[in-house]
This record gives sequence, structure tokens and C-alpha cells, in this order.
Amino acid sequence: MKDAHFIEGRAVPPGRPLDDTVFVLVGTSHPGNVGAAARAIKNMGFDTLRLVAPRYADVLKQPETLAFASGAEDVLQSAQVQSELTDAVKDCGLVVALSARVRDFGPPLRTPDWLPHLAQRSSEQGRRVAFVFGSERFGLSNADVYRCDALLSIPANPAYTSLNLAQAVQVIAWEWRKVVGLHAVQPAQAEVVAATAGEVQGMLAHVEQALLALEVLDPSAPRKLLPRLQRLASRAELTRDEVQILRGVCTAILRKVSPG
Repeated sequence: MKDAHFIEGRAVPPGRPLDDTVFVLVGTSHPGNVGAAARAIKNMGFDTLRLVAPRYADVLKQPETLAFASGAEDVLQSAQVQSELTDAVKDCGLVVALSARVRDFGPPLRTPDWLPHLAQRSSEQGRRVAFVFGSERFGLSNADVYRCDALLSIPANPAYTSLNLAQAVQVIAWEWRKVVGLHAVQPAQAEVVAATAGEVQGMLAHVEQALLALEVLDPSAPRKLLPRLQRLASRAELTRDEVQILRGVCTAILRKVSPG
């Protein structure tokens, strides 16, 4: 069993949002990196690993993966494989992309110094955190970065900023464990339930339908309206009730525009 962490001097059982962090690998090519990443997060007391569209469908069982996991086979056994990032983070409330490259209309770029603030927000609001890592060769696509709430960069030599994937996972898991072990926050209020990434994405899809029906959104030239709405939703830190209110508005619009 994991040790309890402490909030305002009181022992809190493991399994709260700060300890229940998700580490997501997107488009991973090398089995060894999957195994090493599993070992890295287990070293720091985390156990939730998810893969999105890995190069090899059986990567979790390949000999190289198991060899590099070196004692973290339980993390591999419980790992999930999804075809899309949205499915891998749908139960998370704060999704952080790892990249050194800023995108137009993408989330703001942060460094590990920002992690205590992230811990404060996630624990106060009861939001599960996910850290998303891109493939070894290409990193994360713009589309995947736009689906995230923040962009995190690991400071490195400006002349050689590329880290090995498993090393990057180790650095972030270590930095996050320091925060989880030391940060003092108030637990979330039970009556306020934070919206998950999946619920927010469902709402944004509903908003898109309403905008198309109103002809506010031109599907042939969408520009950056949808990524901007994603950023707006991230900044708003919506609750589940607020998502339902907005979806109700969208439903009313669609009924009005297209009755029957």
C-alpha cells in the first residue's frame, strides 16, 4: 500500500487526485521506453500508465518492455491502450502536455516551478492530473497539444533540448512526487464536482454542433475558433454542473434551429 501524504498536517489516504496521477505515452516507438517509463513512475509511487496508438500493439508484453520495467511489471499489467488521446484522459480534469515547442493558440508554456500551483488547483478542485508525453521522433501533434490544458517544458541545454522519453517521464514523476509529498492544500468540497476532460470534450463537440447549426462556424474554414474555445474551457476550469448547463443551452439552440 502507498504511504499517506499530508494535507495541513493531517494524514490523507492514498488514491486522492494528487496520488492518482495518469502518465500517458502517445505514439511510442521503442518497447524499452515503455518499460523504463513504467519503472520510472513506480519508483516515484505512481502506478497509472496509459498508451495511445503505440507502434506495436503487443508492446506491453514484449521481452524488451519487460526487461526495462525491471520490477514494474504490475504497472504494465494494469496499463491501458487507447487509439486516441481523448479516450486516454477522459477521466482526468487537468491534462498537461510535455513539449518545448509553443503552438499558436495552444496552452501557455510552463516549467516545473509551476507544478506546486498545479497541485494546489487539482487538489482543491478534485481534478485528476494527466501528464502526456509524445513520440520519440515527433513529439506531440498540434491537435493533441490543443486538447491539453497546459504545456510543460523541462529546462535543458538550449543546444540540445531533446530528452529520452523515459528520462523525461522520470524527471516529471520525480518533480511531481516532491510536490505531492510536500504541498499543503485543502481537499475539494464534496458538493463541487469538477468536469473531466471527457466531459469537457463532449461539451465542446456539442458547442461545435450548435455553432454549425447557427452558421457561426464555417466547416470549410474553421480557422482557430475551436482551439480557442478549448483554451477558454481550460481557463474556466468548469464543474460538471456548468458543463451540463452549457450542453443544455446547445440542446435548446439545436431544437430551435432544427425543430423536429
